[in-house]
Amino acid sequence: MSSPIHDDKTFNDITYAQKVTRNTEFNNCIFKSCDLTGSEFALCKFIDCVFEDCNLSMINWGRSTVNNVVFKKCKLLGVNFSLCEDFLFQVRFESCMLDYSSFMSKKMFKTLFIKSSLKEVTFTEANLNGSVFDDSDLSGAVFSNTNLTAVNFTSAQNYIIDPELNTMDRAIFDIGGLEGLLLKYNIKVV
Repeated sequence: MSSPIHDDKTFNDITYAQKVTRNTEFNNCIFKSCDLTGSEFALCKFIDCVFEDCNLSMINWGRSTVNNVVFKKCKLLGVNFSLCEDFLFQVRFESCMLDYSSFMSKKMFKTLFIKSSLKEVTFTEANLNGSVFDDSDLSGAVFSNTNLTAVNFTSAQNYIIDPELNTMDRAIFDIGGLEGLLLKYNIKVV
């Protein structure tokens, strides 16, 4: 991973934990079964990339561009996505573990979280307009001053959201999830 530009490459079974990479561009690259735990990617660009079965726990994006990046079956524990560049930020998560991560203040229009664990994730002041939480666990996730306009929570579980602290116009919920919206009122839904 030493050259500054990587186009259409596949990285298989690479252990690159606790390393620092700066000013490197990855275009249409695939990362499979890689261990990038605790690595730092400062001022890098990841465009149209796929990470599959990778461990990216505690990775530091250091003002990197993350545009149209798909994460499949990845472990992303404690990742601060707030450090990514806002311009062109676009991600998708399928069967990932994102526990203790942060998307604070990120603009994430129409982001898909599919069958993922999002325990204790921070979405404070994020804009999730049109996003989907499909069969994902939101235990302890923090939504505060978050734009949840048209977000689909119909198959999400374990969320607690205060409608008075978030914008929720046209958000979609399953009737079984009402308890997570009414918890602060000490109302039991049966």
